[in-house]
Amino acid sequence: MVSTKAPGLEALDMELQTVGQNVPQNQNAGTALDNSDMHRMGKVQELKGLISVRDPTYEPQGWQGTLFVFAMVLVIYIFNVYGADVMPVLSNLLMILHVLSWAVILIVLWAMAPRQSAEAVFVTGWENMGGWSTMGLSVMIGQISAIYGSLSSDACAHMSEEVKDAARNVPIAIAWGYFSNGIMATVLLITFLFANPSVKDSLDDITGFPFLYVFKNATSTAGVNGLTAIILLPVIFSNILFNASTSRQTFAFARDNGLPFSRWIGKVDPKRQIPVNAIALSCIISCALSLINIGSDTAFNAIISVNVAALMYTYIISISCVIYRKIRHPETLPLRRWDMGRWGLPVNVIALFYSLFALFWSFWPGDVAVTLDNFNWSVVIFGAVFILSLGMYVIKGRKEYVGPAAIVEKHEN
Repeated sequence: MVSTKAPGLEALDMELQTVGQNVPQNQNAGTALDNSDMHRMGKVQELKGLISVRDPTYEPQGWQGTLFVFAMVLVIYIFNVYGADVMPVLSNLLMILHVLSWAVILIVLWAMAPRQSAEAVFVTGWENMGGWSTMGLSVMIGQISAIYGSLSSDACAHMSEEVKDAARNVPIAIAWGYFSNGIMATVLLITFLFANPSVKDSLDDITGFPFLYVFKNATSTAGVNGLTAIILLPVIFSNILFNASTSRQTFAFARDNGLPFSRWIGKVDPKRQIPVNAIALSCIISCALSLINIGSDTAFNAIISVNVAALMYTYIISISCVIYRKIRHPETLPLRRWDMGRWGLPVNVIALFYSLFALFWSFWPGDVAVTLDNFNWSVVIFGAVFILSLGMYVIKGRKEYVGPAAIVEKHEN
């Protein structure tokens, strides 16, 4: 079953693999803000969908979503500034809740949901609902949802300066987090497909989220509320950790003079020993972006649509530099505490080609009939940000920015 319009499928897959997922941290500072904002707004839309389960006459308004975001951002700020000491405990509890939520949903869907046959799921049930000429083209365009669900797997690298023996422990955490969550997501996705009696009906559901349609077919309204709650709770709390990651990224970039007003953004609170200003800035930007949703959700979606493309581009630049150094100047690479041995370079090359592949498809629209509402604005926003960033580098960055690697080398010498 393939569709380029399956937000619920993306949400359900993404929600249960987000949690559980040093080294310079500032390589993706610009895109981290978009990633956390997308998650926050996504959870708000799911809350609206849950309300419509209880009240089918409910008509969500943009300002309601904005107020939800404000409330969530307030909680995030309080936890990150005043509860920073409990973050490690919260992270471990979140991982446990993540696994338990995954198990509960699997059990309920296999025990109570109507099931399709294996033939319908794997052979005859494939549907091209994107209006594209071939199934293959529809799959290529629809894969962006799956790519987005994997974007947080490197999040712990952004906290590397606060991790003991980060050069060894961070790569191990990334690898285990990605593969374990990938297996869990695959099992969940197959379960979801078996429990979904009609792809078309799930896409047309009043809630706007196919996973809520599946839950409604399996349980009562109370059951839908309970199952959705155990998805939303860990994801809402994971937004606290998203902000922690984003603020450290922003702080690191500002510390190395890579942002405007770097001195203020890169300041560390002497009492709490955390980048309070960077935390506040990320929260302010989230609130500012959510205000756009009041006037036009199309404008909001246009701004955040650049997320996948921007991340793929940063990966392309970073991986290309590593490949070049490995081939032409291996002696210039720093000593590594963890590596893949002789498999490292082939994996780098595969990653580079896949990132180029994903970048290409991230600019495609989801529908053949393109309108202002469904146009994929990421290509426009990406171009604008690229030009702005290039201008900042020419005017300011090339004179002041030297990068964390150069700073570390200077201190070591």
